Amino acid sequence: MANTTFLSNATVNVTGSGGAVDLSSQCQSATLTVGYDSLEITAFGDTAHKFGKGLQSVEVSLTLFNSYGAGQVEATLYDIVNNGSCTIVISPSGTTESASNPEYTITGAYLENFTPINSTVGELSMVEVTFTGGTFARDITAP
Repeated sequence: MANTTFLSNATVNVTGSGGAVDLSSQCQSATLTVGYDSLEITAFGDTAHKFGKGLQSVEVSLTLFNSYGAGQVEATLYDIVNNGSCTIVISPSGTTESASNPEYTITGAYLENFTPINSTVGELSMVEVTFTGGTFARDITAP
């Protein structure tokens, strides 16, 4: 059995109406969950529940260091909340796609809300956001 150790160094790029922004240097954690809704297809005579594949399901959760100004975290998230949806491109380590570094592109991701001000004396300002919906595509071919 092969054992590998993976050191996380994800890249996170978000494109809203204000253009593309690389949030990688402001991101402390990133979680991507992809799959499909399950549709029950159980029929008369079946002795157990059966399920089929439905619509794509996607969720992206990010923990970001808050920063202010053009092209920064707060301005980017404000743009996305205000204008509807965005495209997120995320990969586990760097921007060159390969079998060992798959790139996921989420198109039409929705951000319901975010906390633009989160201040505590003596602590870094952090913001946690969760994008839902949209469609995902996986790419392992180098550009």
